[in-house]
Amino acid sequence: MQDKGATILAVDDSAATLEVISRNLAAAGYEVHTRGSVEEAGAFLDETPVDLIITDYKMPRANGLELIKHVRDNFRDTEIMMITGYPSVSGAVEAMRDGAGEYLAKPFTGEELLAAVRRILDKQARRRAAHDEKQEAGNFGIIGDCAEMQAVFALIRKASRTSANVFISGESGTGKELVARAVHYNSDRRAFAFVPVNCSAIPDTLLESELFGHVKGAFTGAKESRAGFFEIANGGTIFLDEIGDASPSMQAKLLRVMQSKEFSMVGSSRIRTVDTRIIAASHKNLRHLVDQGLFREDLFYRIHVIEIRLPSLAERGDDILMLASHFLHKFATDMNREVPRLTDEALEALQQYAWPGNVRELENLLQRLVIICDGPVIDVTDLPESMRFTITRSRHGDKTLAEVEAEHIRSVLARTGDNKTRAAEILGIDRKTLREKLKRLGLG
Repeated sequence: MQDKGATILAVDDSAATLEVISRNLAAAGYEVHTRGSVEEAGAFLDETPVDLIITDYKMPRANGLELIKHVRDNFRDTEIMMITGYPSVSGAVEAMRDGAGEYLAKPFTGEELLAAVRRILDKQARRRAAHDEKQEAGNFGIIGDCAEMQAVFALIRKASRTSANVFISGESGTGKELVARAVHYNSDRRAFAFVPVNCSAIPDTLLESELFGHVKGAFTGAKESRAGFFEIANGGTIFLDEIGDASPSMQAKLLRVMQSKEFSMVGSSRIRTVDTRIIAASHKNLRHLVDQGLFREDLFYRIHVIEIRLPSLAERGDDILMLASHFLHKFATDMNREVPRLTDEALEALQQYAWPGNVRELENLLQRLVIICDGPVIDVTDLPESMRFTITRSRHGDKTLAEVEAEHIRSVLARTGDNKTRAAEILGIDRKTLREKLKRLGLG
C-alpha cells in the first residue's frame, strides 16, 4: 500500500550506516536524505517535509529520543523508526512510547530494513486514507479511488449518455442501487422519477400489480385503481433489483414491456405505452441461471446491453479506509459527538478482513462502534473477534515463533510503560518467567 516515492530522512552519526540505509532504500524507489546529527536533521525538517525519519538511538550531543519528541511536537504526520546498536527492552519501550513506530536493532540486513520501512509506511498510508475527509466530486457521490471503482465510474459516464438498458452485477452490499441512481441522475432522464423495486421483497402474487398497476375491482381488496411502478417511472428509470429472483411468468411480462414498451394494468385489456429506462441488478450469476433453465435467455440479452460489475469490498484496497472514515464522520455527526479515531492496529484489521457483507457490513460495524465506544479512540480490541483473529494471522504469517513472541512482548511492555509486573499479568506468565524470556530473546 505504501507510496514507493515516499521521502525518507536517515539520521546517524555513522557514515557507513547512512550509506547502507541510503543505498538499500534508494534502490527500492524511495527518495532518501541523510544527516549526521539531530541538529542537522532539525534544520532539514524545517525546510523539507518527509514521510519517514530513520534515526539512531545514541548520537553525540542530542540523541534519537530527543529527535522523536521534536518530531511528535511539530510534525504529527511524519513516521519515525528507531535504530540502535544497543538493543534493550527499555530503549524500545521508551522509543515507542515517545512515538517511534518501529524499532530495529543493528546489525540489520537490507531485507530487514526494507520490511520495517514497508510496515511503517503501510501504517501511515492507512492512517492518511482513514482520516481523509475529502470526497471525490467527480465520482457521482460514490466513495472510491481504486482501479476497479475507476472502471465503474467510466461505465457510469458511458451509460449516462444513452437510454440503453443496464445490468449491474456484484455481491450483496456492494452498492448496486447507488450506481443505478448515479446512471439515472447523470442522464437526460434526471428530471423524471427514479423508481427502485426489489423483486425478491415483493411476493410474486403482488409483483405484477406493483409493476403494472391495477384497476378498481381487479381483485379482492382493489378498492380503487392504482398506477404501477412502470407508469410512475414514465420518462425516467425503473431499477429492478434482484431480477434473478423473478418468476418465469414475471420474466415473460418484463420481456414484453422491454420489447414493445407496452403493458396492461391488472384487470384491464387496455394497452398502455411507457417510455421507461430499465436498470436491473442481481447478486446471482444470471448466465448460470440461463444455463440451468431458470432465467430466460432472451430477457438476459435484453438487460445486458451495458453491464457494470461492482467489485467486492475486499477487492477495493484503500477504499475500505476511505469508507470507514466517511461512516465514522457520518454517524458521529448524526449523534452529535466527537469523531473517534481508529488506531493503526484497528485500521489494519479492517483492511485484512474479508468483508462477506461488503460495504453494508462495514457501515453497520462503524455505526455500532460509534454507539458503543465511549472514548475518542477505537482500538482493535473493540472490533469483533473474527477481525482480531484475521490481523493476528496476517501479521505473523511469515515469522518464526521466536520473532512473534519477541514482537508481542515488546508491544505489551510498550503499552504498560515497561511495567514488567503488569506485562506479565497480560501475558499470562509470572514475572520470573518474563525475565527469563527477555534474557533468552536478547531483550533483557
